[in-house]
Amino acid sequence: MDVESFRSYCLNKKGVTEEFPFDESTLVFKVMGKMFALVALERLPSQCNLKCDPDRALELREEYEGLIIPGYHMSKKHWNTLLLDSLPPNLIIELVDHSYDLVVSKLPKTIREQMQNMP
Repeated sequence: MDVESFRSYCLNKKGVTEEFPFDESTLVFKVMGKMFALVALERLPSQCNLKCDPDRALELREEYEGLIIPGYHMSKKHWNTLLLDSLPPNLIIELVDHSYDLVVSKLPKTIREQMQNMP
């Protein structure tokens, strides 16, 4: 999956914004102000960081050794770094959804209710 496809998929999710809070080459995606994905625009091969359930993160790292690794500059327990060019697009989409859902599940109930009314 290329970076532009990754970006488009993230931005089509409800309540998502993008910004550059760290530097001009790390694009961050947030849902209702909470980070769920990052993509390094100048790093080759293309990489993204996604939040992940800790047990599932370990399983994915074992199954996709070298392609899914502990999160670069992130909590190694809760974040994975994925090599976008080397993994099946459907897996990347599944893991974006998982990251997004994890973050949404931790949002206050009032904010989740606001999201339901968004287009």
